[in-house]
Amino acid sequence: MSEHRRRSSGRTGPAGSDGMPQGGRAAARRAAKAGAGRGRRAADTRGAEARRTGRRRLIDYPRADKRGLRRWLPSWKLVSGTFLLFLGGLVGLFGYAYATTTIPSANPSTQLQSNTYYWSDGSVMATQGSTNRQNVDLAEVPKLVQWDFLAAENATFYSDPGVDTQGMLRAVYHMATGGEVQSGSTITQQFVKNTYLTQSQSVTRKLREIMISLKIGDQMSKQQILQGYLNSCYYGRDAYGIEAAARTYYHEHASQLTVSQGAFIAATVNEPSLLMHADTDPQAKAQAEARWKYVLDRMAKINKITGAQEQQYLAAGFPTPKPYAPSAGMSGQTGYLVQTAEKYVEAHSSLTDQQLGHGGYQIYTTFDKKKVNALSASVAQMEKKHLDAGHRSADKDVQVGAASIDPSTGAVVALYGGAGWDKGHWTDNADATGVPVGSTFKPIDLAAALDHGAVLSPGRPASPVTPDSKFNGDDGITIKNQQGQEMPDSNDPTGLLHQRNDVPTKWGYITLRKAMEQSVNTPYVQLGEYVGYNNVEGEALKAGLLRKSLQYDTPGFYIGTSTPSAIRMADVYATFDDGGVQHEPYSVTKVVSGGQQLSGFEAPKGTTAMPSSTADTVTDVLQGVVKSGTGTNAQALGRPVAGKTGTTDDYKSAWFIGYTPQLVTSVSMFKEDPKNSGLQSMKGVGGFSKVFGADMPTEVWTGYMTAALQGQPVQQFPPAPQLGQGTDEFGAPSPTPSAPPSTAPASPTTSPSPSPSAGACHQKRHCPSPTPTDTSGTTTGGTTTGTTTGGATDGGLIGGGTGGTGGTTGTTTGGTSPTPTFSRPGRHG
Repeated sequence: MSEHRRRSSGRTGPAGSDGMPQGGRAAARRAAKAGAGRGRRAADTRGAEARRTGRRRLIDYPRADKRGLRRWLPSWKLVSGTFLLFLGGLVGLFGYAYATTTIPSANPSTQLQSNTYYWSDGSVMATQGSTNRQNVDLAEVPKLVQWDFLAAENATFYSDPGVDTQGMLRAVYHMATGGEVQSGSTITQQFVKNTYLTQSQSVTRKLREIMISLKIGDQMSKQQILQGYLNSCYYGRDAYGIEAAARTYYHEHASQLTVSQGAFIAATVNEPSLLMHADTDPQAKAQAEARWKYVLDRMAKINKITGAQEQQYLAAGFPTPKPYAPSAGMSGQTGYLVQTAEKYVEAHSSLTDQQLGHGGYQIYTTFDKKKVNALSASVAQMEKKHLDAGHRSADKDVQVGAASIDPSTGAVVALYGGAGWDKGHWTDNADATGVPVGSTFKPIDLAAALDHGAVLSPGRPASPVTPDSKFNGDDGITIKNQQGQEMPDSNDPTGLLHQRNDVPTKWGYITLRKAMEQSVNTPYVQLGEYVGYNNVEGEALKAGLLRKSLQYDTPGFYIGTSTPSAIRMADVYATFDDGGVQHEPYSVTKVVSGGQQLSGFEAPKGTTAMPSSTADTVTDVLQGVVKSGTGTNAQALGRPVAGKTGTTDDYKSAWFIGYTPQLVTSVSMFKEDPKNSGLQSMKGVGGFSKVFGADMPTEVWTGYMTAALQGQPVQQFPPAPQLGQGTDEFGAPSPTPSAPPSTAPASPTTSPSPSPSAGACHQKRHCPSPTPTDTSGTTTGGTTTGTTTGGATDGGLIGGGTGGTGGTTGTTTGGTSPTPTFSRPGRHG
């Protein structure tokens, strides 16, 4: 059988040439229809079977009981079920995210604060720290100022859960699609972003912000969140936190802001880099003013102010911020003032360097801005007039230190510590020890003699002494102790100490008043020995000096080998000025941290250091120094002045300390090579062959005091008390000439008791006795020779001093001159 004639049972016949099955197109159509019918029958059979058995598919899609297009449209049950399944998944995912979200530690940078130092008038002196921030309690921000921020940013703050769902979704959508960046954030979210997260704009960061905000809302009160927000925002002008913003824009504390000012500061949060220039840039001001009006309008709409109040604020005009003045930092005298205040804070509280370094403290000082500037200007004027280091080598490395104190309180109103930290001069010359005070110490000798008397005859009680008591003023005399023994000096050919004056004038027996005026050494060295070291040292301590700055027991001690700071010497003279009442010098009146005022910064109470008759007598004698002695240049002030000059051995230091009833100021001058320790001679400085305290130091003093006292009434010192008859040194001619009318002798100020002979040295240091300059002398004995090893700063606000013009400081030739030494600031008192 041929191949093409074979038949296969159940098979279709071979296709024709056109590919259709044999039988033609009609047969094909019939076959297709039959197949469709079989499919329908099969489906019907399955559906019927499902109906008979009661079983349904889990997801009836495509829909089995529908035909055509409806078969492919999902049912409402499928749609709602899918939605509920999706929603449940989201809820589960949210719950998981919330449960696993933890509140991170605050960013370290957000915790940084600065310490702010204030002048005595409450204005900002300096901010110290890398971040200009001062956190404040919410209670310190006026309620309506708080609402300025809420009205502008998040009026529903107190009722919302911490997130704004609509704003959040809108912001996420815009960021995800590359559109304009929007915050869509509540106050809580902004606080979280500022404190715990970064400022990056991303979906991931935004989602973390939402989760943390919800958790924060459960764990912190709304007040805590708002406080954190106000303290963490950046407001422009390098100001972080509302306190810094209030200071930089309006020179006020946050607690002093008005509603109108608060509206502008709230506006700066959105565009701080632009709005910070609202005082100078017209475009910035226009935008700031528009935003300011918006905030006030919102305040009225949420009923925090009335419409009438809004109109009043608008009528008053835009509160233009103050000119931007970046922090001056530690330049000029500021570094020394901050350092002094910082030392005082540490000395009078439990705060450490590390705690202060963390910032957040508001430190109010006693420093008067005008007086500080006047003192600095006076030093600069003197240096411009006299010093020319470029053409005169002697003028190199000359330094000045000065301090000014209110005698009625002890408040340090001005300091001059040196050229400035910005000039590389880090040591504070006003609060440093190491510079001998010279003849400026002699008033302490006189006060001790007035209070304790002097043992003029061995074995006899101390005799009363007055300024009119006479002592031998000749150069080169031997000095005796209370036992009548001449003081030894192994370096002298005779084996005895011969005290020198600066000039060989044969003064003979002169009054202590005359010796003070002309700065003659020998009477005061001998007086000191007769009064006794213990009594003189005690007088110095009660008057305000610190024991560690005092030289040990040598004849030179009585004419200024000790090295107190300029601050401490000013304080001693303030004791004389205030009638014998000593006030510890202080520089800080208040310290605030976290809205709380720290204790321990009340003004020190005065204590009686000596009878008022003693203090007033010393003041009367020191007026004579200015009227007719070595301090006559101070008469240029044109007011009653009491003061003393001092110059030390080889002119290595020169001082003038003077006062009026209202103000005491000490000025020291010395020379020291920064590369080589040790004081250098100032011979030739300023073109002067010899530099006395009466010259450049007094010039600085007069220039400053003229400016500092401008506009203040001229006051008189109290009259000199009437003292009893004083006793002269043995050998003085008798009878003693009567005293001038103003100081007619009366009775001794105290009933002196015998003073023990000079005892062992109370100090652990050795100081050379500087040789006198003006009319001073040198002690050439080795037994009385000492050296000053340079101590730490006198303490907080206390420092060292040196001698004055007519330097009457005596020194032993066997020692080197003390050099100023500066260590970490010490403690007051």
